[in-house]
Amino acid sequence: MRYVISALLGSMLFVANAAQANECELMITGNDSMRFDKKEMSVPASCEEVTVTLTHSGKLGEKVMGHNWVLSKASDMQSIVQKGMSAGMENEYVPETDTVIAATDVIGGGEKTSVTFSTEGMSADTDYKFYCTFPGHSAIMQGNFVIKE
Repeated sequence: MRYVISALLGSMLFVANAAQANECELMITGNDSMRFDKKEMSVPASCEEVTVTLTHSGKLGEKVMGHNWVLSKASDMQSIVQKGMSAGMENEYVPETDTVIAATDVIGGGEKTSVTFSTEGMSADTDYKFYCTFPGHSAIMQGNFVIKE
């Protein structure tokens, strides 16, 4: 009986750890209508690392309707978007700046990409935004990224 209880408790611990790992892995989809399927993404403060996977569900190529996923403090978004246009496609429309917390590559229809980043230094008290820096997309393709205590 003691073995059964130990095995059961071990299984529950494994499931709890797996659930926590899944909370740190997020998925988002962009389409040919310049839309993300989420307006908010969140992770628990216990996540030391987060992986975001972006899928482009459309059919148009990256040079016509490319999307990326960029994360920064909300206060840095406009500057990053403006500098991203100058950075150009060869730099994934992401400027060289330490104000970008994370960014994926630009992808076209039918493609998928991921980025993994550390949450060190991020706080539940700070406003974060995710957005697409492909020219003209950030006005619509944006949302809030929340660290939950």
